[in-house]
Amino acid sequence: MSQAGGQGTLFVISAPSGAGKTSLVSEMLRQDSKLGVSVSHTTRPMREGEHDGVNYHFVSRDEFEAMIGQGDFLEHADVFGNYYGTSQVWVRDTLAKGQDVILEIDWQGAEQVRRLLPECVSIFIVPPSADVLRQRLVGRGTDAADVVERRLAEAEEECRHAVEFDYLVVNDDFQDALVDLLAIVRSHRLKMAVQQVRHGSLLAGLSSQG
Repeated sequence: MSQAGGQGTLFVISAPSGAGKTSLVSEMLRQDSKLGVSVSHTTRPMREGEHDGVNYHFVSRDEFEAMIGQGDFLEHADVFGNYYGTSQVWVRDTLAKGQDVILEIDWQGAEQVRRLLPECVSIFIVPPSADVLRQRLVGRGTDAADVVERRLAEAEEECRHAVEFDYLVVNDDFQDALVDLLAIVRSHRLKMAVQQVRHGSLLAGLSSQG
């Protein structure tokens, strides 16, 4: 569902691995029909259970590099030998239709996006403590001990950049963090600059009375 006229808002959400970002964003999308999510392009192989165009747009390395050359990406990065990127055309077209978009990316990608779309709203999610983050990463049971240690080191580096974002959400309790995220989205939609576009005729009519 798109807004009644006007430009949509890009919400850029970043977090260290284990902070709960993916689960929170999934629930945000379920509860707010006006939110859409950007599907990234990647050169990594498709995993079992994944679908092209749903989880990612899966492309070859040659295709991805051609897209880089054409300036097709808002942001892109080489992560452990695989490219990941966000389509600039899709994001801009979707925002132009009045649809709000969530973009889940790391702090470096967020930095690239802010340069191209400085009007975006950026949110950083953190766990309540380093100990809780370790417990969550170990509790997932999907990573070897050395991988957990690497993710913790990466999280330390990522959290140094939290101050560059517009909002900070602490995911101590899932429901509280979800309420905070939805409140950020809702409050931004109520800003005068946004409301003037959506309800300009209403304001004009009310101000001409008497």
